[in-house]
Amino acid sequence: MHDEGSQPAPADNADDLALAFDLAPVGLCVSRERTIQRCNAAFGSMFGEDPARLVGQSLECLYPSRAEFEHIGAQGLPVMQRTGQYSDERIMRHRSGRLFWCHVAGRSLRREQPFACAVWMFEDISARRPTVVSLTVREREIVRQIAAGRGTKEIARALGVSPRTVEGHRARIMKKVGAQSASEMISRLVGLS
Repeated sequence: MHDEGSQPAPADNADDLALAFDLAPVGLCVSRERTIQRCNAAFGSMFGEDPARLVGQSLECLYPSRAEFEHIGAQGLPVMQRTGQYSDERIMRHRSGRLFWCHVAGRSLRREQPFACAVWMFEDISARRPTVVSLTVREREIVRQIAAGRGTKEIARALGVSPRTVEGHRARIMKKVGAQSASEMISRLVGLS
């Protein structure tokens, strides 16, 4: 029993941390070697899965393709080794097969082995960036790079292709969405026009 004016006894810090993790309004995930160790309800809901069923699964099951899983891992690894963290916006896959844009940010426990243990935040941004047309794996990667503000030569280097190949993909994407310029293409792809 405590007095009317006194504060309640503080809750156990571990319980508070577990509660914050479990009830966070964004998807949270702890991974080891890109395998899900723990995730919260918001994470499970975002991907249409029971969080308990995701534990022990490779993060690959959340990507539209194995190639995208591997490419983003290869792109994020050196950044995490340098800074200990990585973030981007990418297309992910719901259990139903529906694709959606997601903001992802993560931090590693150790820079020298960033995938050994990392904490990730996933935020569904499809309300402001809907997927409006069907794109190939390569086209999705090109759009992701353009949306991040990268130029043709930079995209070509990142993907290991020629600038001409990037331009060809960009032209096909623009045709698919009926855009006259790269900025109009991005606006249409993110649902702004």
